[in-house]
Amino acid sequence: MVKVLEGVRVLEMGTFITGPAAAMYLADMGADVVKIERPKTGDPFRAFEGGLYSPHFQTYNRNKRSLTLDTGQRGDLELLDRIVSDADIFIQNFRPGVAEDLNVGAERLQRLNPSLVYCAISGFGPDGPDAGRPAYDTVAQAASGWLRLLINPENPRVIGPAIADAVTGFYAAFGILGALHERQKTGRGRRVDVSMLEAMCHFNLDDFTHYFSADEIMGPYSRPSVSQSYVFECADGKWVALHMSSPEKFWEGLADAIERPDLFEDPRFADRPGRIRHQDDLIALMTPIFKRHDRAEWCVLLEKHGVPFAPVYDSSEALRDRQAKHLGIEIEAQHPVMGRFRTVRFPVNFDGRRQSEVLPPPMLGEHNESIRARADRFWRDRRPDSADAAE
Repeated sequence: MVKVLEGVRVLEMGTFITGPAAAMYLADMGADVVKIERPKTGDPFRAFEGGLYSPHFQTYNRNKRSLTLDTGQRGDLELLDRIVSDADIFIQNFRPGVAEDLNVGAERLQRLNPSLVYCAISGFGPDGPDAGRPAYDTVAQAASGWLRLLINPENPRVIGPAIADAVTGFYAAFGILGALHERQKTGRGRRVDVSMLEAMCHFNLDDFTHYFSADEIMGPYSRPSVSQSYVFECADGKWVALHMSSPEKFWEGLADAIERPDLFEDPRFADRPGRIRHQDDLIALMTPIFKRHDRAEWCVLLEKHGVPFAPVYDSSEALRDRQAKHLGIEIEAQHPVMGRFRTVRFPVNFDGRRQSEVLPPPMLGEHNESIRARADRFWRDRRPDSADAAE
């Protein structure tokens, strides 16, 4: 594992996804991340069928160590202060005001350690009329305009994974790295604030730019029609996706693959603007054609004719694909208690080296003893010994 953040110490007091995700992205690059959790229960994402090692928790907590603390207890708060004094980054994703109630607000922690980069992740920002509202993934997607781009207007219901949570965590890690870089020059940390609403509005930039520049409000089919993107069901019930974009050579290849060389004689499909306007007609034409062969046969034909395509895989198929296997995207490790842990590796490679090593997510409080011992050593080393004090 290439540890470009080796030596960087991160304290994460996060729950659910946004805070843990931000810390995990840093851990994946070699940072030493200590996850601070409540005793007995830990991160609420741990809970699963009576256990404390759920698939949800595993997703965002690899490459970390776990420490249990109750900052309402004097001894635990003193230990936290020692750890903060030796840290580079602190991450929390509480509602505004909660961190202060828990004695982990930015002002207090940066007074203890002026070089600390403090990241606060919230739903709607640190202040304003909606700052105190509860926010989860769907709420942020909806408020930012993103969700309506995913919903089928004929059957409106929430679909897909927790995009806003993961994206907000990414922006938080991105901002933290910027503040860490600046600290090399100034020696002082920054407070980094990231809200789910702001993160998703920025992630939805294309939608807003069309509105600002062309007074166009995009819908769920706007981009697919312009990019000429399709999904078709094959004879075996499996799906294949096409992204035809603008080069004519792709359409010529598709026409040959579906054995319709006369496709462009139809004025509706003769050029790109026509294909965009008549995408529904193209779908109606090609839907029965794709049901003639199984997906594997279509993959051979489409690849042969140079068409941009991919099988629409599920999670049991995607990592068995030949390219995914070549890239070693699936990795695994062994936890001494929890057993085999399988995951998807960090996607950024440094100097051509793939990040193939991983530490399984920690059990609750697994590293209490070692973290406390380090904190005690650090604190002793900072204080003058009795001989020095006498002089």
